[in-house]
Amino acid sequence: MGGHAVLDGPDKPGMPQPGTAVQVPDGGAKSSRIVDCITAPLYAAIDLGSSNCRLLVARPCNDGFKVIDAFSRVVRLGEGVREKGYLCEAAMDRAIDALRVCAKKLRRHPGAKLRAVATEACRTANNRDEFVHRVFDETGISLDIINPDEESRLALQACSALLDERPYAVVFDIGGGSTEICWIKVDKTGKTQCIETLSMPCGVLCLTERYATVEERRERFEAMRTEIRQRLEEFAKRNCCSDMLDDDKVQMVGTSGTVTTFCGIALGLERYERHKVDGSDLRFDDAERVTELLLRMGSDKRKGHPCIGNQRAELMDAGAAIFAAIRDIWPLATLKVADRGLREGILVDLMRADGHAIDPCDARRHTVSHIPASS
Repeated sequence: MGGHAVLDGPDKPGMPQPGTAVQVPDGGAKSSRIVDCITAPLYAAIDLGSSNCRLLVARPCNDGFKVIDAFSRVVRLGEGVREKGYLCEAAMDRAIDALRVCAKKLRRHPGAKLRAVATEACRTANNRDEFVHRVFDETGISLDIINPDEESRLALQACSALLDERPYAVVFDIGGGSTEICWIKVDKTGKTQCIETLSMPCGVLCLTERYATVEERRERFEAMRTEIRQRLEEFAKRNCCSDMLDDDKVQMVGTSGTVTTFCGIALGLERYERHKVDGSDLRFDDAERVTELLLRMGSDKRKGHPCIGNQRAELMDAGAAIFAAIRDIWPLATLKVADRGLREGILVDLMRADGHAIDPCDARRHTVSHIPASS
């Protein structure tokens, strides 16, 4: 995109409200206007997390939506933010470079109604306002820093299609800077009610940084697992989760790169295939098997694994520890794997706000497949 992209007018205007249709400025143009377009057929969602920057562009289709463009890149925006209290320059540069790619893609879809959200890294950083304004100046994208409750609501909305008839559910999202746990009530019609949300300041990136001085790998894994388990115990006790477990009233849905990677490894995929992972059942004993496999893998082998890759390799131990602690607290037999999350939840929100008959239980249902985790 060249230099700074700004919107026209004699003075620089305020940033647009989330959900406003945005004409992202052209790289060589000096001016372009923000346009309200309630009936726009295209919708876009950006999720800027502590580790990744992700984009989806979609249109309503048959009570759900069809994805027509997508982008994902590891940016590690939250690198060092827990220790220093601010977003470092290199991390902001990486994130803005990725958002420039998003802006370039959005220019191919003029009139798309966009909501771009940022999560834990920006919630925590004391220079978040500076970063948000810089993003707007350089890309034309207005970031909305959302709180943990909103983050959980959007993720649940995207994952509700995967819930079955059991009356309670644990839905979790292991992020880069935080991990969200939702304790959910499900009625007989499939409608969900979030009883309580727990947002732990423990994601794969910050946990990896915090335990970097523990040299022995197994010891480091167990220390991370113990910390997360202790953070979860009071939450589970407060919601009488063990009583519900005894009566087989609880199900679990996991949405995160950690869980989808575990599933891909358990399935023995030669390359990651979303349609084989999203909606599949992962048995806890297979998850334990994958954990042991990961802990025995050297760095080069992790980087070369088709379901892990170079950018995620060093974060897998922390993800595995968080995932193991969740299984410790809720010792079920299986969980449902969701390769969907904030972006899908945002798209459902935007489309329904414009009157489209989007049932979140049907959104992207065509991608769901039920594959035994041991196959």
